[in-house]
Amino acid sequence: MITPHGADGKSLGIIRKPECRRRRRSHVARTASRSGDGGATGIAEVPHPTLLYTIKQVELVTRSHLDELVKPAGITALQYTALTVLRRRDGISSAQLARNSFVTAQSMADMVTALERRGLITRRRNPDNRRVLLLSLTEAGRDLLDTYEEAVRELEERMLSGLTPAQRRNLADYLNRCRAALSETPPH
Repeated sequence: MITPHGADGKSLGIIRKPECRRRRRSHVARTASRSGDGGATGIAEVPHPTLLYTIKQVELVTRSHLDELVKPAGITALQYTALTVLRRRDGISSAQLARNSFVTAQSMADMVTALERRGLITRRRNPDNRRVLLLSLTEAGRDLLDTYEEAVRELEERMLSGLTPAQRRNLADYLNRCRAALSETPPH
């Protein structure tokens, strides 16, 4: 699908290639047949959001709730995530922490500086490679995580409250499979 612009910068409208129109009609037909009306109403059903969109919505809502939860500690949800990663993987580099916390290396560099200033983490030179700094939680960092552990568990429980234990296991399995499938191939 493309949206060309005229010389004045105004949109000339959405132009769909023929194969896009066929796929769209096919999708609407499949959706209508699943709804049981066979499309007899003449009203094209609006497709549900894609799964990627839904996953992103869940991530944004979760981060918003987590931000509010840890706000009294003076940290963000992303900083909390970084601290939890360090609890599990003590002594990793800032680059490794960035990858495990799903942020850029530059964002992590700023985050590490802020967390170190707060006394929540320490940096030390890697004895095998003096250019690399290894990160560890301080006692204050561990205490902060301990303080919020139960509240974070309650937030997760609230999110999953509509699912049975079997559905929760399946959801975790399906999401891990999706992550693994995307991890196997680099983004284009």
